[in-house]
Amino acid sequence: MSFEDLDVWKRSSRLCVDIYKALAELKDYGFRDQITRSALSIPSNIAEGYARESNKETVHFFSYSKGSAAELRTQIYIGMEIGYIPKETGKHWIQETEEISKMLYVFMKRLKNK
Repeated sequence: MSFEDLDVWKRSSRLCVDIYKALAELKDYGFRDQITRSALSIPSNIAEGYARESNKETVHFFSYSKGSAAELRTQIYIGMEIGYIPKETGKHWIQETEEISKMLYVFMKRLKNK
């Protein structure tokens, strides 16, 4: 099995692509750069962690992904408040980040107990 087979990686990758596409025309380059970096960090750290040799290392990188999901969720809230992200889109993205975080938590818990 590879990281591409993980549902959490698939979902976080789709979310990242959605964010890149939705904000492609945003002229606030600082905000756009920050939110896309956060989104990109989630599946990237999942991939890197899954490729590591030990469960401890995998948990470490999954923890980074979980932190990036929280960072992204914060940026989505702010983007909605300042009018960069439509409310319905933002609510969907927030729900996705919450579910991705839960999936990572369960994965990390299982790895810690091995």
